[in-house]
Order: sequence, then structure tokens, then C-alpha cells
Amino acid sequence: MGKKHMRFFGGLITAQEKWLNKMSSEGWRLTRTAKLIYEFEPCSPGQYQYCIDFIGHKSQKGGKDYRAFLEEMGYKVFYKNINLNWSVGKVVWRPWAEGGGRVATNPGAYNKELLIVEKENDGKPFELHTSYEDKIRYVKAVRNPWLFLFLLFAVLATVNRVVVLGAIGVLALIPACIYQAQIKKLKREANIRE
Repeated sequence: MGKKHMRFFGGLITAQEKWLNKMSSEGWRLTRTAKLIYEFEPCSPGQYQYCIDFIGHKSQKGGKDYRAFLEEMGYKVFYKNINLNWSVGKVVWRPWAEGGGRVATNPGAYNKELLIVEKENDGKPFELHTSYEDKIRYVKAVRNPWLFLFLLFAVLATVNRVVVLGAIGVLALIPACIYQAQIKKLKREANIRE
């Protein structure tokens, strides 16, 4: 499956990935990220490729282990925030996450929901998730926060009888449905290939 077909993640993740790859094509290499900052240095145009991976569902240890795995493969990796969370101070609640990832604190997994992964451009498509099983698992992880938001706002709208909350819930349902359709498509493709 080519890079063109991996553009189903949509929204903020794809927009950042496209922007970083555009910066690289214009001769800029990412050197540092912060909450609202991206810093670059000059490089040869198109010398680097970028992928962005959502890890907001992983525990702190799971996120660190995955980052270490990518770095062992020779990739340069940066953490980035996505701000899809419910927070009080420096604590984030992620009910859709696995085990220890449900509560993120600072220091830890707080504001580290994305990994920006860089590799030197070798002319081949840059994909982090290559098997159908891995792609399906990843799309489910990206879908689950949207499902949670839909359910939360649907319950709040029903209990409080506030139409605006219901409308917000419906807005959250749109990306959840898009991701669910992609999961079904990947499952069909996997069955055809078997």
C-alpha cells in the first residue's frame, strides 16, 4: 500500500505531516519542537521525509519504548502535543488509552501525544505502519478519542437537554465514522490479500 493510501488519518496529523514534508522539500530540516514551536535548519531540498504517529493511547513506558525502537532503526524522533485531552493543571485524563496511558502527568506522557519521525529520503515511501493488522490497530487508536467525545457529549446533551452539546457530539462522530470506514476498508483489503 503506497503513501497515497496512508492519507486516511486526516485532520491535524496529516496537515502537520504534509507541512513538514513541504518544509523539507523547500530545504528545511526539523531540529526541535516545543508546545507551539517548530525549529528548522537548512538542508538540501527534499533530503528528509517525515511521518507523524499518534501515541496518545500508549502508556508513558509504551511511548518511550516505541520511541526507542524507532531510534534504534535509525530514525530521528520528536515528541509533539496534539491537545486532544481533558486536563486539570498538569494531569491529562485519556479514558480511551491503554492501562497506564489513561492518566498522563508532567513529566511523563503529558503533551506527548504525537511522534514526529524523520528519515533521510531514500526515494521510497515512508510508512511506519505497513501490515494490515498494524494499520487497523493504529486507526482504531486514532478513532477512539473521537468515539469517547461523541459518547460524552451525547450523554451530556441527553442529561442536560442541551442541543448545543448534542451538536458537538455529532461533530465528534464525523471523524469517528471516517476512521471506522477506513478500518472496514483495511479489513476488506486484508481479506482479499490472504
